[in-house]
Amino acid sequence: MQTASAVLMVEPVAFGYNSQTAENNYFQIEQKDADIQSKALQEFNNFVAKLKSKGVHVITVKDTLEPHSPDSIFPNNWVSFHNDGKVVLYPMFAPNRRVERRTDILEILKDNGFEISEIDDLSHFENQEKFLEGTGSMIFDHDHKIAYGSVSLRLDEELFRQFCSKFGFRPVVFHSYQNAGGERLPIYHTNVMMCVADKFVVICLECIDDELECEKVQEVIKSSGKEIIEISEDQLQQFAGNMLQVQNNDGDKFLVMSESAYKSLTAEQISAIEKYCEIIHSDLNTIETNGGGSARCMLAEVFLPKSK
Repeated sequence: MQTASAVLMVEPVAFGYNSQTAENNYFQIEQKDADIQSKALQEFNNFVAKLKSKGVHVITVKDTLEPHSPDSIFPNNWVSFHNDGKVVLYPMFAPNRRVERRTDILEILKDNGFEISEIDDLSHFENQEKFLEGTGSMIFDHDHKIAYGSVSLRLDEELFRQFCSKFGFRPVVFHSYQNAGGERLPIYHTNVMMCVADKFVVICLECIDDELECEKVQEVIKSSGKEIIEISEDQLQQFAGNMLQVQNNDGDKFLVMSESAYKSLTAEQISAIEKYCEIIHSDLNTIETNGGGSARCMLAEVFLPKSK
């Protein structure tokens, strides 16, 4: 199944700008504001409320003050939860993000009625300076067992191919870039430039500079039978690529995004999306500005089977 009906979200307790991730996350801007944590918490709570109001199962876990992890609000980078009961833990680029991996969160999921059969811990690749940051760096088409990956410091191509081989995905490898500081620089996470839903794909093709790679990605999407909804690089800068489709227990599907992403879309793009599902959007300005991530980054899909 492409869309999860449950998501894990981590409530921030000390959210802020992370200088370690800012090395290659060009979306981050440090705000000199003493209220960053309180504003981020308000955005988080409003976002959770909107999802719950639509019947989406949201499991919230509070972050810990120690060890300090300013990016813990983005759990989809360190963990993924699969429908065969497997949990995968990922190697992270920034040392202060590695402390986000918490086994107590897995116990909380069990307490919520989910079954975990195996933990596959890939974090040891950090010792080799090889990184693969979960569903930030990899975008899964679960129905067709395709994984899209844009090569960057946070997606090691060899490790990505190994992962795909092990989990039965067909790897689609490419390179994507954004304009930052007058340069053309690699996009840090694939999930800021594309989103795969059940019947459509939102993608910034402008970011794939190599013509052959761009054609290949489009061919694979079309062969999967999904409609391509293209966004511009300007829209990408407003986090219009950072979306996730979820569903509620009734099977109603929603495309989740931030307010800034929604406002950047044209009427035609909104209409193209709403042919397939309702849109949920929420103001995440503080989180986006300081964290360099948006709505999709805040949601770790829980595909785990329910305990019998």
